[in-house]
Amino acid sequence: MEDAQEELQFVVDDVSNIIKEAIEVSIGGNAYQHNKVNQWTSNVVEACLGNLTKLQKAYKYIVTCTIMQKNGAGLHTASSCYWDNATDGSCTKLKLRVVEHK
Repeated sequence: MEDAQEELQFVVDDVSNIIKEAIEVSIGGNAYQHNKVNQWTSNVVEACLGNLTKLQKAYKYIVTCTIMQKNGAGLHTASSCYWDNATDGSCTKLKLRVVEHK
């Protein structure tokens, strides 16, 4: 019974690793390039969804990706969910990269 319960649980570490890998594979060490943002965003979301699906858990996933140039502007986001605290969860991965152009 305990193994069945664990199989249903949302494991934040597993999801966090999937997100990190998707970002690294899709964007890597590239500096911000406005003309690539749409493709990078699509790649990150598709990679996340694909790898989350491979976990074969009975979940519905919502993946969002925001890529913006660091120019002094702030970014505030919020989300709200209704779920079962015993099995459901949320994971946010924030990656900041400062690249100096010369």
